[in-house]
Amino acid sequence: MKFLDRAKVYVRSGDGGAGSVSFRREKFIEFGGPDGGDGGRGGDVFVETVSGLNTLIDYRYQQHFRAKTGMHGMGRNRTGGKGSDVTLKVPVGTQIFAEDGETLICDLTEVGQIFRIAAGGNGGFGNWQFKSSINQAPRRANPGLPGEELTIWLQLKLIADAGLVGLPNAGKSTFLASVTAARPKIADYPFTTLYPNLGVATVDSVEFIIADIPGLIEGAHEGVGIGDRFLSHVERTRVLLHLVSGVEEDVAHAYRTVRRELELYGGGLTDKPEIVALSQADVLTPEAKAEKIAELEAEVGGKVLALSAVSRQGLPEALRLLQREIDNVGQNDEDLQAAEDAARFGQKMSEEDWRR
Repeated sequence: MKFLDRAKVYVRSGDGGAGSVSFRREKFIEFGGPDGGDGGRGGDVFVETVSGLNTLIDYRYQQHFRAKTGMHGMGRNRTGGKGSDVTLKVPVGTQIFAEDGETLICDLTEVGQIFRIAAGGNGGFGNWQFKSSINQAPRRANPGLPGEELTIWLQLKLIADAGLVGLPNAGKSTFLASVTAARPKIADYPFTTLYPNLGVATVDSVEFIIADIPGLIEGAHEGVGIGDRFLSHVERTRVLLHLVSGVEEDVAHAYRTVRRELELYGGGLTDKPEIVALSQADVLTPEAKAEKIAELEAEVGGKVLALSAVSRQGLPEALRLLQREIDNVGQNDEDLQAAEDAARFGQKMSEEDWRR
């Protein structure tokens, strides 16, 4: 299945049905009066997140979605039926933007979330609605209101716990394939990875999701190479694993290059916890490995792991560090939410005390 993380879609909700002009006609009833029913409401357009999807490829082949018009009202005070709704199925992590591509309409981050993008038009009143003491036989009815139409952008940001970043051929896809059941394409040329991959890693009976994105090179923020458009898929991650290849002549420069691209991209990526590792360590001699780790630690200002996906050196330690950081960030988020809830509760109590 091809990967698509951005799509432009046109949606239109249904028009409301028209009201009916009708009069009661029955034997032995001289003055039946108006009995024209109201029109039905037009169909709505919804967006719903479902499990089992990780791409927007369906919206490459269909970009127009229209809900049905409501049924018209009928005699004997029969109200028209509601028009059929349209629901767009999207992956978890999809954001809905207005036509300008910048105004966020909604952010869907959980399975089963439903958001109404366009409301159907109300049905028109039938002539019974206009009956009064001075107009016993109204011969007018309202047409249904038109539905809403708009163009929206669907933007997918994958939901993952940890994200892999680094230069091309830093060993990110190999690492993902070694610690998860994912099978990304692996080859010895740059930009083998053309779109993000997800995998589920398990450590000490705890599972978490890892996202691998195409490699960054200097000038990625200006569109050099594949660019930085796939960095949006690690914006939601809690921790970054920065891989620096052991075959790089200047590992410190390789680290700085990626960090600079993350900083220029923004999105809070440089504020996330980061674990730095020297990958492909099995191709180095012990002396060369120690030298490059020392250079990288001097640049990072902290501990650097040595990894080898072939010999599995350092993989368990890296997974445990990732899980620990994920748990720490999750605990901090819960503490922050609890503090905000307590502050709101205290403010509410103060307002109630003031009223007393």
